[in-house]
Amino acid sequence: MSTTSTVDRAFETALYADTDAALDTGASLLAADSTADAELARRGREFVAGAWRRGWQPADAVRFARRELEDAHVRLLARLIVEEHEQPTERRQPSPSPRWAAQLDEIRALAGHLSRTDRFSHATAALELYRLLLRLPTLEPLDRPQGRPATTVHHPESRMFTRIRGLLAKAEATEFPEEAEALSAKAQELMARHSIDEALLAARTHAKDVPGACRIGVDPPYETAKAVLLDAVARANRCEAVWNEPLGFSTVVGFEPDLEAVELLYTSLLVQATTAMTKAEAAQRKGGRKRTKTFRQSFLAAYAHRIGDRLAEVAEAQVAETAGAAGTGAEDAGDLLPVLAARDVAVRDRFTHLFPDTVTTRVRGVTDAVGWRQGAEAADRAQVGVRPRLP
Repeated sequence: MSTTSTVDRAFETALYADTDAALDTGASLLAADSTADAELARRGREFVAGAWRRGWQPADAVRFARRELEDAHVRLLARLIVEEHEQPTERRQPSPSPRWAAQLDEIRALAGHLSRTDRFSHATAALELYRLLLRLPTLEPLDRPQGRPATTVHHPESRMFTRIRGLLAKAEATEFPEEAEALSAKAQELMARHSIDEALLAARTHAKDVPGACRIGVDPPYETAKAVLLDAVARANRCEAVWNEPLGFSTVVGFEPDLEAVELLYTSLLVQATTAMTKAEAAQRKGGRKRTKTFRQSFLAAYAHRIGDRLAEVAEAQVAETAGAAGTGAEDAGDLLPVLAARDVAVRDRFTHLFPDTVTTRVRGVTDAVGWRQGAEAADRAQVGVRPRLP
């Protein structure tokens, strides 16, 4: 029997049926024929390439596999993604985008930890993973419009972003909520300033910069509150976000410097919010009140709502400060508001093109008044204001 026949028989048996019996039969066929291993891996790379054609990106696929399956499946998928990328250039895109390349760099670490197992277990994991890949829905393609170059003015490893990362790392490490929120406010201020500088530079150099998009995971539990937090961070950084609840991510649309800012700040604020919530729960337990799901949901929802206001105030203050510099003769300052307005329109147009039909959803489970009050207080401790511009 040829290796192709073995794989075909296994697929016909196991991929299009959801029963454990079918899965065991298909895995047994593959485990019994060691010569089918190469063909099985080749088919896996084809499934991965099919996911890219349906709009998925490496991080999306790994995140979804981690949500639906086990670590063994995630490591196997990582290996297939790396192998698919290393195929001859005529079979793939020769120049992945910087964001795509960054995702591949992270996935390579997973691919290097493929654990040893018996042939039947490996075949079972492969078939379960291929079932998942085969049924991935089509997503909105996030590539830039054809014929439009990516931004040439953004430098992901700039000194500004190095400093922002440092501030957020300190915010996550400190045990004092007030200090954490002050550091986050300072990070948002630097992000807003960086966004303004990038916008003015693009306008002055007439760079054909267009909005891009990225997907950020929104994982359970309390994913509704987390999606609200991500939306608040996105809006404060001149981006638009839409949540795909069934697939566990939000798509954020904006210019590249702002997208990176959103990813950094959302991840950090999520850590900080969880820390603040844990401390608030400990205080509640000392007072004799049991920890509840509604307390946590209400806490995170209030935190997201209030921190969004704080971040927006910081961003608006930076715009006002820069625009106000026009009266002092600062170069380009007088052009800031029209430039930002044009970029806001471009982001909204790109968002509408990707998502012409969106609906709003109501935050459920926010019924704990104490949780809401303490979540709002945790966010309100950041008394943000405009600080002097750095030399």
